Amino acid sequence: MEELYEQRNKIILAFLIAAFIGLFNETALNMAFVELGKDFGKETATIQWLTTGYLLTLGILVPVSAFLMQRFTTRQLFTASLVFSLTGTVIAAVAPVFTVLLAGRIVQAIGAAIILPLMMNVVLLVYPIHKRGAAMGKIGLVIVFAPAIGPTIAGVVLERLTWHWIFWLSVPFLVLALVVGLRFVRNVNEVKPVKLDVLSFILSTIGFGGIVYGFSISGKLGTFFITEVMVGIGVGIVALALFTMRQLKMEQPMLNLRVLKYPMYIIALIILIICMMTILSTMVLLPIYLQNVLLLVPVMAGLVLMPGGIVNAFMSVVSGNLFDKYGPTKMVPIGLVLVVISLVLLRGIDATTSPYFIVTLHIIMFVGISLVMMPAQTNGLNQLPRELYPDGTAIMNTLTQVAGAIGTAIAVTIMSITASGAVEPTQGMIDGVQNSITFGLVIAVIGLVLSFFIKNVREQ
Repeated sequence: MEELYEQRNKIILAFLIAAFIGLFNETALNMAFVELGKDFGKETATIQWLTTGYLLTLGILVPVSAFLMQRFTTRQLFTASLVFSLTGTVIAAVAPVFTVLLAGRIVQAIGAAIILPLMMNVVLLVYPIHKRGAAMGKIGLVIVFAPAIGPTIAGVVLERLTWHWIFWLSVPFLVLALVVGLRFVRNVNEVKPVKLDVLSFILSTIGFGGIVYGFSISGKLGTFFITEVMVGIGVGIVALALFTMRQLKMEQPMLNLRVLKYPMYIIALIILIICMMTILSTMVLLPIYLQNVLLLVPVMAGLVLMPGGIVNAFMSVVSGNLFDKYGPTKMVPIGLVLVVISLVLLRGIDATTSPYFIVTLHIIMFVGISLVMMPAQTNGLNQLPRELYPDGTAIMNTLTQVAGAIGTAIAVTIMSITASGAVEPTQGMIDGVQNSITFGLVIAVIGLVLSFFIKNVREQ
């Protein structure tokens, strides 16, 4: 065990590299949609499936991660994740037709669905409670910084090269993660002869898949009130209800919902859901505003959003150390106050707003996010007993990914509905972005109120 503790930073390094590339791929391709549409002769709604399919795969497979972490060793899962990620990336990079590119994206997502909850579970197992903040701070850096920097890097790549190089860029980093992982990753979990409940898996797949699908297509169709959207969401909700009832009755559930009995875990979960909805919806809205209203080229739009991502990377590590020292009770409310202030000011953006003003508010928002996510997440997981770590991380990763997809879809749908009813297109776009930011502001205020109920688990 002493040797394991000495090696833990090297173990986590391999996970951080792999997770960074997985989350980078979640948003990087968004900048290439126009070029992809021209190359494959497809409409934007079809190209959007490269993101929708990725998120659907995450929503379907992350809930199974609790079972996988009990059934297979840490090294087996890490290796499988990297093999899927590498294979999917190469398939996507050489894709001659759209269907092959989509298949590559889905294989990529399988790797990401394994690595994210596995990384969090390993941190809980190899770091003592008083040192988890710094380690989770590094994870927070990856979870927020990777998708935030994805469009910026993709914009720079597309300025000189084709979209294929967005994928080729990932290959050496995935190979590096695999080499480091094979050298340092150790088996830290206890393998049990558990069996996968097929019915639970089917219900989970239909439930999370239906909800993500329904909200994703609402963003493309510009309305929630259409049969395809309502059926997808409705079927998903019913399937999740049946899934929940089944888990509560089983002696060995696929996903142990007893984690929801712990109040700090529930508060952390809700705050993380709110943060992910705010982050990902803003990351979709601001590039649209910068390109369509301020008329910036993609590479410049990406560069405007880059400082916020860089500051967040730095602050995530800082906030991890602050958490170990001070706990979450002051950090989380202060962070959410900063998020609320930035969103209040962002609601006033129009065609005359300076890009420097956007840069400043984006930085303030991400400083706030870095003070919220890791402290809330670590405090919530700290309250769980050791045997519930796999279930706690699986539920947290599943719901935050699903929340990100839902938040993005709601924001885009609000913007589309507002813009479609406007007489002047540019003003309609401005009003749409403002209304969508108002949605983010409302849920951020809810998170702020909830943050005052957080208690430091270590002091308890």
